[in-house]
Amino acid sequence: MISPNTAGPQGISLSKILSPAFREVHRALKLREANQFVLKGGRGSAKSSFASVEVVLQLLKHPDIHAVVMRKIANTLRTTVFNQYIWAIGELGLTQQFKTKINPMEIIYLPTGQKIMFFGADDPGKLKSLKVPFGYVGILHFEELDQFSGEEEIRNIEQSVLRGGEIAIEFKVFNPPQTIMNWANKYVMREKPGQLIHHSDYRDVPEEWLGRRFLDDAEYLRQTNYRAYEHEYLGVPNGTGGNVFGNVSDLNMRQMVDIGGRSVPMYQTFDRLFNGLDWGYYPDPFAFNRVHFDAGRRDLYIYGELTLYRTGNADSAAAVRQAGVADTDLITCDSAEPKSIGDYKSYGLMARGAEKGPGSVDYSMKWLASLNHIYIDATACPDTWAEFTEYEYDRDREGNVVSGYPDRNNHHIDAVRYATEKIWKKRGQ
Repeated sequence: MISPNTAGPQGISLSKILSPAFREVHRALKLREANQFVLKGGRGSAKSSFASVEVVLQLLKHPDIHAVVMRKIANTLRTTVFNQYIWAIGELGLTQQFKTKINPMEIIYLPTGQKIMFFGADDPGKLKSLKVPFGYVGILHFEELDQFSGEEEIRNIEQSVLRGGEIAIEFKVFNPPQTIMNWANKYVMREKPGQLIHHSDYRDVPEEWLGRRFLDDAEYLRQTNYRAYEHEYLGVPNGTGGNVFGNVSDLNMRQMVDIGGRSVPMYQTFDRLFNGLDWGYYPDPFAFNRVHFDAGRRDLYIYGELTLYRTGNADSAAAVRQAGVADTDLITCDSAEPKSIGDYKSYGLMARGAEKGPGSVDYSMKWLASLNHIYIDATACPDTWAEFTEYEYDRDREGNVVSGYPDRNNHHIDAVRYATEKIWKKRGQ
């Protein structure tokens, strides 16, 4: 437990506010053994409560810093994390020393003027113009980390908010998505200097904090649907969740296989080859893929990729040739750039525009998702592997899956759709 002798402001015993599960995190923060704290876990694990209390304590300890609290959508702040901070201040016996404001949304520590400021990532302009009356922002709290768009968005926020100063503390709080390959699940497991990863669930929390109804609901789900219980209450990512492609597997296609008494890489045995290309320059990449389709087994093999930035058509065409494409190999390209297709033809490549047409995106995506297997050589095609395994349906504010396919982080997915157009255009294939 947090030591009963550890006192907060006003002589408040922190052991009565902070869950015993967070003793290690509290100690690491106090001794400055870490400065990035990933707090993940199941429902009712008190991780958000811990983060809000610790942020307030850090402000009291360092009178020259301010804090920024982020959620993906601004209009979710007031009824969630904003109220969480008001609770934390009250539990610490400091209500009279803080002032709350709604527009702009902030909480001000009256003795010093330090601020806890609340922002949504859907209004990045406010972050770029962020100004504090003195000192600097030394604390950044991401609430519901998994709801952000990805690692790049998190990095951009960090760069905008944490701009110098001795203190730079981050809290990243979330319930792990069910999808094992979700970007947030993978992102937080990457080792980083100064990072402490902590997992908790409701079983670590004093029963009286949760109430009988919460415990009864958890036990009922445990007995009736353990898989759902494991994810929701224990915070274990245990399935594909909202992944569009649940049929993806990693396969080393550079492995040697025996053909007629000689050993060759597996991909050299492929005989039904297709090439697809999605134009891009910057920030969107040029994406190219080579695939093989086994019609009898309804298996797709993706064994080649190119991902290029700020590369002109002449150089990208040379790279495509170097990837093994001959002048007689058809390349099906995004038809949105007829001039680029014309350039490729002038270089001697057999390029043509994808036919597309009404409903083609939905049909091709369903076709890909319905295949028995999509094998991807993750070593040779890391960007394609990331796109296919991380591509998820959007969800509404209640967490329900929204129909349709998100148009983001799908450049290689589109290249594969174009490559296989001649197959899925034949209805019934």
